[in-house]
Amino acid sequence: MVTARCALWGGRLALTLSLLSASLHSSFVTADTPTVLSCAEVAEQQTPATTQAWLELALVAGHCYDFQARAVAIDALGVRTLALSHLIRDGVRQQVVQHLDGPSVSIERRSIAGYMARFTPEVNSGLKASEAWAQHVASYYDISLQEDARVAGRDAVQLRFSPRDQQRYYHAWWVDKETGLLLKHVMSDRQERVLETFQITQLHSPKLYDGGVADDVSAEQADHSWHAQWLPEGFVAQPQDPGQPVSNQRVYSDGLAAVSLFVNPIEQSVLKEGIHPLGVSTAAVALVSEGDQRWQWIAIGELPSDMLQRIVQSVRIEP
Repeated sequence: MVTARCALWGGRLALTLSLLSASLHSSFVTADTPTVLSCAEVAEQQTPATTQAWLELALVAGHCYDFQARAVAIDALGVRTLALSHLIRDGVRQQVVQHLDGPSVSIERRSIAGYMARFTPEVNSGLKASEAWAQHVASYYDISLQEDARVAGRDAVQLRFSPRDQQRYYHAWWVDKETGLLLKHVMSDRQERVLETFQITQLHSPKLYDGGVADDVSAEQADHSWHAQWLPEGFVAQPQDPGQPVSNQRVYSDGLAAVSLFVNPIEQSVLKEGIHPLGVSTAAVALVSEGDQRWQWIAIGELPSDMLQRIVQSVRIEP
């Protein structure tokens, strides 16, 4: 899934964002009057002829279809089967992930349909959010297209993202030809060893949303007294999703991978300093003294551990 922080549907993405949302409080988010994207127009578009066009369709399609699905997620924590539900009602996306193995766990996330990660370099650039995102991703990954793929009994195209440096991981997507929905995502490390596979195994009757969704929702970034002085190339600060409360968190993304930074004063028990594997994600923790106050800095993301450690060690608190 933003990818990662992007607005694509994905089990892991929905889980991650839902868990983060659960800890948020109070809100300063505002949204301007948005333009409207017609989902009917999306469905009427011709089959994409270029890699960038497939990227743009994949991003937008996740805002325009209701569907139910079964999926499987495989990573270092094991194999999990999931039930997915994606509904759009009155311009609001409702994503529900239900674990089908072990204890019954259901996680729900709501967000404004049409809100996408921001990568437009200038406010008046003239690019749609999906166009700016696709161009940004192509600046940091070499993208190849395979036309004849098949996932969950559906015809698909495969998009392979090879990083242009050693600062990020490999990704591969399988995109449904009929709808543009993401059917499968594989993430691999620098040696191209698979770290995670997320795959829809059954996609039940995707139905086009009968209406329009916001195409250019804007949101303000929270004003924090701290920031990271170093980030991998291409990682851009992301505003808080409209309608979501503001937290002590900053999110950065290159379009596929995302890094969340948390800075908290130490008042009780803390995590051990260093690297903590969290399934497919990794957390880097630094404990720092600033005057009379001790702080815990945490970076969580889907990046090589040395990159996360460098990010968290670059955090500075403004006086």
